[in-house]
Amino acid sequence: MPENAPARQRGGSAALVTIVALIVVALIATPLFLHFAQKRHDQLPFDVRASFPEDQPLVGGEVFATTLAEIMDHELHGGTGWRPNDVFLWGPTLWADNNSNRQLGILLAVRESVRVFKDHLTKVSSDQYDPNLVVADTDFRNDAFKFWFPSAESKYREGVDRLRAYVDGLKTTPPKSKPMNRRNMELIRLVQAWTDMLGDAHGALYQPSPGVFRTDDIFYHAQGVAYALYHLTQAIEREYRDGFVSKPIITTLFSEVEVALGKAAALKPVVVLDGSPSGVFANHRRNLDAFISEARQKLYSIREELEK
Repeated sequence: MPENAPARQRGGSAALVTIVALIVVALIATPLFLHFAQKRHDQLPFDVRASFPEDQPLVGGEVFATTLAEIMDHELHGGTGWRPNDVFLWGPTLWADNNSNRQLGILLAVRESVRVFKDHLTKVSSDQYDPNLVVADTDFRNDAFKFWFPSAESKYREGVDRLRAYVDGLKTTPPKSKPMNRRNMELIRLVQAWTDMLGDAHGALYQPSPGVFRTDDIFYHAQGVAYALYHLTQAIEREYRDGFVSKPIITTLFSEVEVALGKAAALKPVVVLDGSPSGVFANHRRNLDAFISEARQKLYSIREELEK
């Protein structure tokens, strides 16, 4: 600007440059902040093996129910809470859509696992359902996008409370809650449900390019499923540890499923890219799919071993 320009004009131009610079910094800093905040949130502050050491006797069901409760409780109270029903700036469509879609994937895995837990793992033939698991199953099936009357958070918190009430009921003498029966036939139902969810995730990840605005949504939804199943796999390993002694191959396969799902759950690129197979840029959907497909294939092998 010419030196003889009015001071007011020079000051206005400087202010404009400052505003533009701040906007650019915000556009760069916001995604980076969300990225590193998400990486921190993705660490579940709960360790199955530390909470239920091998020398601790189990009634059956407490490890699985506790893990389900901890997974959902962390999403409700960790960091920014439940995202899918937030205002549009922070919901599943803009800015914080990564965590929103990830939470929807976690919810899917929790819902299906609780359903099998209620219908099969704690029930045989004409037995009654466990009342706490019935309510938990209903609560977790509430609309994830509902803001109030009732809010998604309030129903999911109630579901968590019911899972913990189920665990408390296992500690009474005799147990007031229905213990996990630990039969192979019922475990097959759970393995099948997990295989179906991973198959759905694989189909979504492997499809042709869904477009730049859908790629990360699909990626994080599938990762949410893998994250929940990673922790639930550890819970099942602990619940069935004694029963797998005679079939060490099942223990080995579950460990391999856990490793694959753990890698899938930890994959966190700064930007989800959708590069071609022979291009210079990564295709993060396909990278995630490799781990999910490996876990799915090992679950198929587990089912074959359980059916023998």
